[in-house]
Amino acid sequence: MKSFTYRPTGVCSQQMNITIADDGTVDRIEVYGGCSGNLQGIASLVRGMKPEEIIKRLEGIRCGYKATSCPDQLAQAMRLITEQA
Repeated sequence: MKSFTYRPTGVCSQQMNITIADDGTVDRIEVYGGCSGNLQGIASLVRGMKPEEIIKRLEGIRCGYKATSCPDQLAQAMRLITEQA
């Protein structure tokens, strides 16, 4: 397993701790700050998914007038993880 820490920008969440299992799927995501219930739900829904699928589903989602959102920031974190692999 590999662990990553991502600090989102432009959103309410402040930190995302992401664990990738040996098979390349998401094992666990913990998000600090932001809308707790929504982020727990997103973390649960993406568990077991490959980072590429998360990017495909979440990238570009906006939060109101903001240019990004917590789901979009999670996609950005996944992009960085795939680039490091």
